Amino acid sequence: MLDKNPQQILDDDLTYVKKEFSTKNPSMILCSEPFLKAEILNELMDSITFPVIFLDFDLLYSGYVVSELIKKNEKVEIYRPNKTDWKKIISEVAKRVSNEKFLVIIDSLNGFYNMFDEKESGRFINASLMLLSSIGRESGSLVIITAITRKNDGGEWILSPGGRHIIDSKKSGVYHLKRIENSIILRSLNHVGDTEKIFKIDHFNA
Repeated sequence: MLDKNPQQILDDDLTYVKKEFSTKNPSMILCSEPFLKAEILNELMDSITFPVIFLDFDLLYSGYVVSELIKKNEKVEIYRPNKTDWKKIISEVAKRVSNEKFLVIIDSLNGFYNMFDEKESGRFINASLMLLSSIGRESGSLVIITAITRKNDGGEWILSPGGRHIIDSKKSGVYHLKRIENSIILRSLNHVGDTEKIFKIDHFNA
């Protein structure tokens, strides 16, 4: 049954967001604004105490750090996978995550898909993401996947551009990120796309 009044949570320090992400692995953040996506990821990385592995398929986050739009975080290790070395990097990350608790960020699903031909990409990407998520659950690690998305005519979230449907798994959480005035709104979506919870973060700059 659709909840007409989803739970609303004020969460300026991301305490409840992190707790939510810990129960869903992987957690997928859908957004239409690349810099807003980078902002929330940066806030999340700043708020945790354990190390971060950042798989930067888009190269946008790296660019923001280099241009000093986002301050470099010393506990964040950035990888920039390409079609030649991505298998080696995924294998290395999986091994590290199996031995230690990490926040693993895959940014973004769009960039990951863009490395491959249409026919081969789905199988490789799904297998890689499920491997990292499965290992992450065992070590208590968090796996977060981002995606730049829009809704299609049927009201389904799809990658933008490209039109691919997002990965769906019973163990994953799906969240939509949006800025409303000076607040960041993160909506937890159920399997049919209805809002279950709304996390409101007020301390971001407009």
